[in-house]
Amino acid sequence: MGHYQVEDGQIYYEIHNPFDCEGPGVLFLHGLGSCSEDWGLQIPIVSERYWVLALDMPGHGRSSQPTGWLSIENIVLQIAAVVKEQAESPLHVVGLSLGGAVAMQLALDYPEAVRSLILVNTFAKLHSGSSGFLRKLVRLTFVALGRMDQVGQWVAAGLFPEPDQELLRQAAAERIASNPRGAYLRAIWAATRFDIRDRLHEINTPTLVVAGELDQTVSMEAKKELADNIPGAHLVVIPDSGHATPLDAVEEFNRTLLEFLSKLDGG
Repeated sequence: MGHYQVEDGQIYYEIHNPFDCEGPGVLFLHGLGSCSEDWGLQIPIVSERYWVLALDMPGHGRSSQPTGWLSIENIVLQIAAVVKEQAESPLHVVGLSLGGAVAMQLALDYPEAVRSLILVNTFAKLHSGSSGFLRKLVRLTFVALGRMDQVGQWVAAGLFPEPDQELLRQAAAERIASNPRGAYLRAIWAATRFDIRDRLHEINTPTLVVAGELDQTVSMEAKKELADNIPGAHLVVIPDSGHATPLDAVEEFNRTLLEFLSKLDGG
């Protein structure tokens, strides 16, 4: 683990199973307002077969805060620098929500660095549906008032609404509340301006689209759009799962992920 110096600051990263860095690797990219800890239930399993690179995207977690407004292209530029330094061969890239958008842009800008894409509850352009739109308005209101604690509680309650998800809800609320208000707004700005719908056909890498059936943050139409327009992409819908599928449907998500990787790598 450590920090990689980029033009606009530092990117925090961790490497798991580093003894196999010459073989296939997996890059994990987290969601908005979170960090590499999003993948705590995947890394131990995946690192039994692959070396793993997990990082905090610019403005998140232990990475430094950007000084200006972000774009997905700028985030990718910084992540690509870390990937080029650490990886000797193309990576399987797993991205959740905002991380999925970054993963697709990485595949477009640096196709030589990407072995496959696993896109989890993400979008070519953000479509939320009516309920998701109202949730975004409430979130932005809390951010505008400077109440990141309320942002965290509100977002976490939507991600993990069930009584038996209390620990997940608390962890998500604390993680989001720890974001500086300006950094969180910059990340939202980057996500809302992202639009690669007319470039999906250019993605030329094996792609799995994972969709939580009950996701209220990114619409099912947005995920079907990815599967329909990325050549050869395959859509898997996870029943009874919301936006945070790697956390609320751990066993099914991990099985789906490992089966996809095994087909590609002959495992």
